[in-house]
Amino acid sequence: MDFQEYTRFANEVRTFYLATVEGDQPRVRAIGLYQADETGFTFFTESVKAVYRQLQNNRKVELCFHSTKPGPDAGKVMRVSGEVEFIDDIAMRTQILEKNPFLKNIGVSGPEDPLMVVCRISKGEAFFWTFASNMKEAEIERIKFGG
Repeated sequence: MDFQEYTRFANEVRTFYLATVEGDQPRVRAIGLYQADETGFTFFTESVKAVYRQLQNNRKVELCFHSTKPGPDAGKVMRVSGEVEFIDDIAMRTQILEKNPFLKNIGVSGPEDPLMVVCRISKGEAFFWTFASNMKEAEIERIKFGG
């Protein structure tokens, strides 16, 4: 399976659960995906949130996408692990603001505003899980992506 299958799945599901750590306490929350492509999995948050502080302290994360749509992917789960990098690309930040006008309603004044934090997992490991592979976790095919 190639990386494009993973990015396709992520872009179709759109919402994932992000696991971080705060001290010795795991934290998880639902996040909306901005995009998945050959550069990795990109999302954004705000600098005033606890999740941002957690990412600054420990950039190791895991994402979990779960398809609930009817069809061949129903019930399928994709897990992605890696390290977050913070992206400071004005063109991307401008696109994010254009596609997510609600950000202006919460106080993001423009693409340079430090309130918006863009994150990407560009290197890591990913795998799919289904009920068919439930008792065979050690045998599940995993892919490495990025550098």
